[in-house]
Amino acid sequence: MYAVIQTGGKQYRVTEGEYLKVETLPVETGGEIEFDKVLLIQSDAGINIGKPFIEGGKVTATVKAHGRHKKVHIIKFRRRKHYMKRQGHRQNFTEILITGISG
Repeated sequence: MYAVIQTGGKQYRVTEGEYLKVETLPVETGGEIEFDKVLLIQSDAGINIGKPFIEGGKVTATVKAHGRHKKVHIIKFRRRKHYMKRQGHRQNFTEILITGISG
């Protein structure tokens, strides 16, 4: 059984027991969170597709940690023009454990 959820402007395919890093969520470590923007649920009975979301569809998860991804280096460079600009970025994330899919 799996589901497709939407959070942080992105879509994720999730299964029970899976760890997932998503955009930062305002929940304390160890807290529960429910995702109600469920786009698709596949189970033994078949596939249920929402229009755009499934009514009554829920995916529950537990927040395991908050952190930051590895640094991404951005370099702008123009050859022969004596121009080079460097920049770095580290994106915040929330690591969650999917505990249940219903709908």
